[in-house]
Amino acid sequence: MAATNIEVWQQATVIETVAVATNIQRIVLEPASPKRAEPGTHLDVFVTVNGERQKRSYSVVDSTDDGSRVAISVLQAPLSRGGSIFMHSLNPGDTLEITQPLQNFPLRVGAPSYVLLAGGIGVTAIVNMARVLRKLGAKYTLVYAARSRERMAYLPELHALHGDNLRVHIDDEGTELSVAELVGSVDQQTELYMCGPIRLMDAVRRAWRERELTYPNLRFETFGNSGWYDPEEFIVRVPRLGVETRVSAGRSMLEALEDAGVEMMFDCRKGECGLCEVKVLALEGAIDHRDVFYSERQQHTAATMCCCVSRAVTSPSGLHADAAHGGPAIVTIGVS
Repeated sequence: MAATNIEVWQQATVIETVAVATNIQRIVLEPASPKRAEPGTHLDVFVTVNGERQKRSYSVVDSTDDGSRVAISVLQAPLSRGGSIFMHSLNPGDTLEITQPLQNFPLRVGAPSYVLLAGGIGVTAIVNMARVLRKLGAKYTLVYAARSRERMAYLPELHALHGDNLRVHIDDEGTELSVAELVGSVDQQTELYMCGPIRLMDAVRRAWRERELTYPNLRFETFGNSGWYDPEEFIVRVPRLGVETRVSAGRSMLEALEDAGVEMMFDCRKGECGLCEVKVLALEGAIDHRDVFYSERQQHTAATMCCCVSRAVTSPSGLHADAAHGGPAIVTIGVS
């Protein structure tokens, strides 16, 4: 859910780093120019990957009232593009360039009831919302789903704070989340806020539409690196500009096109706003749509794609079988 933000960059000092779950690091920062972090806000951070500065976004988990200390949590994913590895290497005393809190996922106060849905590391965007709703005395249910208990950041703290308002679903323990049951329990006045993997959010969106619930009451935050298939290297061509470049598994198509000198339009870099849309002129392989901008019908047509997050893959089975031409997937695009 896009919102207008002005990026105000500043220096921040790392105050504390601590593991809060398997491969998840809590990082507490002290910004030079603090600003209050409202629920749903995130920080953009400059990381160093292979000697290059790259921007990443991390949800604000919690902060002091005046914003003088702000905490994020970072999952070091096995298919990381390098940013999470950099963040996990930080130690107290290190400095970073960060923005003041930016808002793309605002919590609307005053709804009759709320469901907050967190999938895996998506809990980082939900924690502060749940805390505020509890403080306001709102009617809410916090739903936290993950594959295993050891990968669930902040679970003991959430149990202690939210008690019976917390519902936990863990695949390894046989209590996996039923999206149909969850959405089936929602009425027309309830607002549902969710953050998690694209598969989970896509299932919720489909169920929401099937029940013909009020679509503005479904609000979400996305992961730019969450897709249907594992990322693989592919080739992107722009015939009008005479450009052909490889997109490594660790970079986005948008980044690769920028590196090749193509002037691109973009905003969110998370597959939400659609500003980076490109026309698909030809395709050898399949598209892994990782956006939440297009409808399911639009994604199936494969006529366009959001190049900030979506990728090309050699096989729609996700098994990395070679494309018919015997090499990586190739997507030929037209840009505005």
